[in-house]
Amino acid sequence: MQPRVWPGRPNPLGATWDGGGVNFALFSENATQVELCLFENAADLKESSRILLKEQTDRVWHVYMPDMRPGQLYGYRVHGSFDPFSGHRFNANKVLLDPYARAIGRGIGWSDAMFGHEIGHVDEDLKIDQRDNAWCAPLGVVVDSQFRWGDDAHPRTPWHKTLIYEMHIKGFTKLNPLVPEPLRGTYSGLASRAAIDHLKELGVTAVELMPVHYRVDDRHLVSHGLCNYWGYNTLAFFAPETRYSSASRPDEVLNEFKNMVKRLHEAGIEVILDVVYNHTGEGSERGPTLSLRGIDNASYYRLMPNNRRYYQDFTGCGNTLNMQTPRVLQLIMDSLRYWVQEMHVDGFRFDLASALARELHDVDKLSAFFDIILQDPILSQVKLIAEPWDLGSGGYQVGNFPHQWSEWNGRYRDTIRRFWAGDGGLISEVATRLTGSSDLYQHNGRKPYASINFITAHDGFCLRDLVTYHDKTNLANLEENRDGDNHNNNWNCGVEGETTDPEIQSLRLKQRKNLLATLLLSQGVPMIRSGDEVEQTQHGNNNPYCQDNEISWINWNLNAEQKQFLEFAKQMTTLWHAQPVLKRRNFFQGRRIRGAGVKDVAWLTQDGEEIADHNWRSGELRALGMRLNGESIDEVDERGQPIVGDTLLVLLNSQPGSVSFRLPRHKPSERWIPYLDTSLTGVPSEPLSHEDDYPLQGRCVVVLILRSGWPSRRTLVHDSHPLPRPEVHTSR
Repeated sequence: MQPRVWPGRPNPLGATWDGGGVNFALFSENATQVELCLFENAADLKESSRILLKEQTDRVWHVYMPDMRPGQLYGYRVHGSFDPFSGHRFNANKVLLDPYARAIGRGIGWSDAMFGHEIGHVDEDLKIDQRDNAWCAPLGVVVDSQFRWGDDAHPRTPWHKTLIYEMHIKGFTKLNPLVPEPLRGTYSGLASRAAIDHLKELGVTAVELMPVHYRVDDRHLVSHGLCNYWGYNTLAFFAPETRYSSASRPDEVLNEFKNMVKRLHEAGIEVILDVVYNHTGEGSERGPTLSLRGIDNASYYRLMPNNRRYYQDFTGCGNTLNMQTPRVLQLIMDSLRYWVQEMHVDGFRFDLASALARELHDVDKLSAFFDIILQDPILSQVKLIAEPWDLGSGGYQVGNFPHQWSEWNGRYRDTIRRFWAGDGGLISEVATRLTGSSDLYQHNGRKPYASINFITAHDGFCLRDLVTYHDKTNLANLEENRDGDNHNNNWNCGVEGETTDPEIQSLRLKQRKNLLATLLLSQGVPMIRSGDEVEQTQHGNNNPYCQDNEISWINWNLNAEQKQFLEFAKQMTTLWHAQPVLKRRNFFQGRRIRGAGVKDVAWLTQDGEEIADHNWRSGELRALGMRLNGESIDEVDERGQPIVGDTLLVLLNSQPGSVSFRLPRHKPSERWIPYLDTSLTGVPSEPLSHEDDYPLQGRCVVVLILRSGWPSRRTLVHDSHPLPRPEVHTSR
């Protein structure tokens, strides 16, 4: 018995269950015919039926199936010309995945039949492949999107109070013994009590999840037992990755993801997705035909204007989505809105965001992509983060994104790495980076929180390896160590790789503390790479994009040093949360505020005096003092009350030699209280005055807090007067 077929509607795109049936809608401007292919189960070698989509409205092919229910597996066959020189690669022998599929019912089964052209033919990608791929093609599945969200709400943490934790869903909990074994490496694993407790104790306010859209594992990787572990190879922009789910049914995958978001929100933690809208996993002209290439290659991808056989590749991944096409813009905007409205996520980090802003060729901050997002009532209200570069000419755009966007600040990363590696002549730029990179963001009215500060991220050395290896060791990636960055702005402390030398081990521990402390003492939004807080090592691999194994997974069986470093990380995030002067909404002015006796920020030499203008670039400065005035923040809170906090003194010495640093002047009733010294396991307990010199050790960070209410120094040092330790009260 043939199913009933009604004309249906052109909107919304995708497969939509309305409680009475399912509407299917697919955009293809250049197709001549579209067939809906229905499968009874994932093991089927061919479709059980084909439904011809006779209706077409504004280039959208559509049909309504009144007898269909959620759980139906489906794909499309799209007819048209196979003419690569004209940009067309239609091949009706191939079942294609709906780009709007909300869930994946069957993954890719690799074979030569997955390619629209004949593999190994002398004409390469110009020869159409006649084999049918119904038995191995990825399939979508119709889902019922209902979920009991209850009173779930976006935490809406202000940008200046946001502490980001970049993480991989699987790698975070795969080896965590406190997470129930069936849930390790899954969405439910991240939603577990052990995972959330760790995030809360670390002071995290937002997790930035590496890509969770359904991805392609490239055939050459699979053939070598590897995969696209990082996930930057998206195929379906609406469907969560099934491999991170503990569920057995596609609809349960969606519910598991939603429950994870709900649990994180209950803990006050926002969910930011790392999204890849610049390219797809179909690769270059020699790649497989999985979805968009077979649906309408000329509409969805940017092709070379003089030879449409080839793709414009600004991403290094073989293709670039065509942001000049309204329907591609709609695809991306629909996907973004879906993840906010249906999945309740709180923001996005856009991979290679410069590629999204290219109009004809150049990156344009006034592009249609930015305009559409900024006027959208949904997307303009969530957190937007750009990776402000791509691989094309002029793609490095740090500081050039528009209002409402924050950016991964690569300038910050490189400068702070070089400073602690011992490079000279950086004091001026270090000061700029510590105070929010005003040179990049202030000129167009943006704020310090436009800068996402980071030392390490998924891409590159992890923190432990950054101070352990000079040279990458990426042989496990099977690319003969050619992949990964060769220029890492780091120092291995004089020995390559792990060592048992106690002096080198001690120095490396101090350097890790220096780097993390600097991150949490800088204006802007700090981002911690998952695993750095427990000294994870990737054994020198600075590009483990394909390593779904112990190279990438965090080992939670911590030794004494790792536990100590974790406590140090918590100490730093506690300080960051407690001190408003570290979370300013506005840039420092470097001037006296309302006639106060001191400036909002002052830069000091080791003599305790302000740095003269001619000394900034002299190269003579080896240590730097930064006095942050907690009484001159000149901002108000949500209730209009003045924000006042402690005054901090931060001392940094990136050189090997120690320095006697004269502490700056203060009121007679005030004293400097040591809070942190990365050269020590503890800190001196005696309060200090401007008459004292602090013994600033080589390669060291020191933090002192100015406290009032002290009698004379002579009385302080008397045995009958105990010396109170500074307390830092968290405001999380």
